[in-house]
Amino acid sequence: LVIVSLLGVASIQISRMATQSARNERDTQIAWQAAEAALLDAELDILGMPSASTKKRGYNASDPTDPNNNINIFDNKNTDVSQFILGCGTDTKNKGLCQISPSSQANWLSVDFLATSNQKYVEFGEYTARTFQSGAAGIQPAHPPRYIIELMDDPNIERTKDVQHRKYIFRITAVGFGPNEKTQVVLQSIY
Repeated sequence: LVIVSLLGVASIQISRMATQSARNERDTQIAWQAAEAALLDAELDILGMPSASTKKRGYNASDPTDPNNNINIFDNKNTDVSQFILGCGTDTKNKGLCQISPSSQANWLSVDFLATSNQKYVEFGEYTARTFQSGAAGIQPAHPPRYIIELMDDPNIERTKDVQHRKYIFRITAVGFGPNEKTQVVLQSIY
């Protein structure tokens, strides 16, 4: 009777562990898909899409007489490097734009992706007018995914002293959340 009881308890524990493992895998997959969506949203942000967005970076839609109205800060022919801030920007125009400092830790390690004030990240759809369902009841991410964009010199092209005419690439770091905000997936891509 004792042996049968021990076997019963052991099988219940194995079953509970299997259920928890399946739940963790599901939550991780939800976070992974959210982070992938944020990578795509960041690429659309860099491209300035959709064109109907009034919050497109580098464009001052409220002032058509602004001489910089048609300059995209991500334009690789004339990248506006002043918008990329050490430690990441927080203003409307430079939010989530980070300049890499060789002397400090990577920006994506120092940004608090759960901060509710003084946000150094861009939330999904903020500059692309896209939507992402999250935070409601059911099995969906606790928060919309978030990302930062770091400016990097293009390693395939020789650096020039003229900062404004260098060629750049962008490192995008995206964070996706599972149904529990503690389940997070971080993905990076070079654009």
